[in-house]
Amino acid sequence: MFHEHRELIIELKKKDTHFHRVFDQHNDLDTEITKLIESHADDFVVETKKKEKLKLKDDVYNMIIKYKNSK
Repeated sequence: MFHEHRELIIELKKKDTHFHRVFDQHNDLDTEITKLIESHADDFVVETKKKEKLKLKDDVYNMIIKYKNSK
């Protein structure tokens, strides 16, 4: 996720615990969604998790841009 911002992500994960938590939540959801799909879970559950993951991705991106602009 956001490979073009890899260095900023590393910096932010060290400096901002909130960012680190949100970033990890996004990655954890990605793993959970993969497992749900593999186990043929209910589509509604999968779609709900995907929406939650997308929200976290937007949050991560916004924090990255805010940090980048503050430098």
